[in-house]
Amino acid sequence: MGKHKDRVCGADVHKDLIVATITDRDGSYLQESFGTSPPELERFKEWLEINKCEQVAFEATGVYWLPIHEVTSQSIDTIVANPYQIKSLPNDKSDAKDADRIAEYCLNGQIKRSRVFSQENRDLRTLTRARSGYVRTRTQIKNRIHKHLSSNGIKLSSCIEDIFGKSGRHILDGLAHKRKTSDIIKGIPSGQIRKKSDLIGVSINNGLDETSRTIVKDLLELLDITESKIDKTANMVANKMLTKSEDLAIVMSIPGIGFTAGATILSEIGDIRDFKTPESMANWGGLIPGSYESAGKKKSFGITKRGPKQIRTVLVEVAHVIARTGDSRLHRFFQRLRARKNYNVAIVALARKLICLIHHLLTNREPYQENDCEKKNPETSECDVDSSSLTEESLEDRVAAIVDAIYHLKDRSRKRIQRKRTAKTHEYKRLPKWLSDGGG
Repeated sequence: MGKHKDRVCGADVHKDLIVATITDRDGSYLQESFGTSPPELERFKEWLEINKCEQVAFEATGVYWLPIHEVTSQSIDTIVANPYQIKSLPNDKSDAKDADRIAEYCLNGQIKRSRVFSQENRDLRTLTRARSGYVRTRTQIKNRIHKHLSSNGIKLSSCIEDIFGKSGRHILDGLAHKRKTSDIIKGIPSGQIRKKSDLIGVSINNGLDETSRTIVKDLLELLDITESKIDKTANMVANKMLTKSEDLAIVMSIPGIGFTAGATILSEIGDIRDFKTPESMANWGGLIPGSYESAGKKKSFGITKRGPKQIRTVLVEVAHVIARTGDSRLHRFFQRLRARKNYNVAIVALARKLICLIHHLLTNREPYQENDCEKKNPETSECDVDSSSLTEESLEDRVAAIVDAIYHLKDRSRKRIQRKRTAKTHEYKRLPKWLSDGGG
């Protein structure tokens, strides 16, 4: 676990309280309580320095450990521990006992360090998780709108594939503002959907009752706000990813991984050098099967699901995409597993293969390539290609595509705002400078 220290501190961290215990090889104990405000954190650090503490350890409790780590790590060796690995005994817990226990583990070098991301990586991870949260909120809002339409007997989704597209949104706005059915149908922008005017007319003829109409109107406004938040956060993620464009290009070379999935994967992984092998990264992601052995009998069960759930979620989503589309090596790997395994088992196995593949590609700084050449005699191979030049060219193309995608995101956001302003004022207004910068 690490070299043993002679004088260490264990701290039990809470939202508004820190209970700290200093112990040494002689068995002496010194305990003190502190607050979590900046002056109290400085007092905590001074207390550690005065008592010549060589190392301090505490659990990664929510986000409360972050400001403590920022203060103590400047002058003292700081260990952030996984709470699962140093949990207390049942029915024998108090703040003082927890601090004593953590100090004892630290003194004996029994605490394994958790990964602590840099501020830049933490900011990127916060943004990608915020965007995922906005997307979930958008889905909830859409489901609530579907619910109110169905409760009023409006089966609009049976007539239109996407009721939140341009034409569907026109119909929803008409229902929310209590417009006549004939006027709503006449203003549908898509000629293809206007061909279904009779079916749509029958579907929306009942209209919404007053309560549902008010709620749907509010939900549509919330949907617009959420959409704008998603675009804004996506632009911020794109700007952050400019410093990781090469890594992003490598990850996006894998079939099924686009910009959003690639950015999420990189934000969750952080520094790839923290993982010595692909298996260690799969273990960190909770994508390896758990095992239990007792009395010489071994039992295997599902994946451990340890580590951040966001990395598993996005990898499983990518695995579903690969399973449904294309003829790639990864797709064929899934099909071979699917022939003898349950679908979900095959998907999880593909997700594990993906995380191992990502580790290999990022470690070796090379993009994914579909090489279907048979491995025959190397001297007579018909597939001899200068791999170094191919890698550099494809990597440059990927980086250029990412930059274009970033500018496209900004341009799309700018055009949406321009359309909204034009609809409200019926006159052109110049956009703010921050929206026009880099718009292509």
